[in-house]
Amino acid sequence: MASVNRVFLLGNCTRDPELRYTPKGTPVVELGLAVNRTWTEDGQKHEETVFVDVVLWNRLAEIAQQYLRKGSPVFIEGRLQLDTWEDRQTGQKRSKLRIVGENLQLLGDRRESTPPPRQTQRASAPPRTAGVYEPDPDEAVPF
Repeated sequence: MASVNRVFLLGNCTRDPELRYTPKGTPVVELGLAVNRTWTEDGQKHEETVFVDVVLWNRLAEIAQQYLRKGSPVFIEGRLQLDTWEDRQTGQKRSKLRIVGENLQLLGDRRESTPPPRQTQRASAPPRTAGVYEPDPDEAVPF
């Protein structure tokens, strides 16, 4: 039987992304995403917020670090990944479900996402138009 592991999320960053590097020098960013859902039931409006952990690698990580800030709207396309480990203190098995981002679109007004200068900035992204960053196909990173 065939299966599909695809996730599409539109939400806001819950914190500023922090760029790190693996021992081999691969850029990686972990960020939180708040995704809201609203509905009406019996004439009453309800709202629910889900907080999702997202990891971005390579060029997407550098772009996220450069352009995203806490509160920035962003569209992420990716896949679910289950991480499991054993807690060092209690010895209990732990697990965490997160999104591995494979595509990223920056949303919102360009003036809102213009990055302030950062000392850790390594790479720059090409200019954006209409508030959405579309990566150049030649710079696409295979996953």
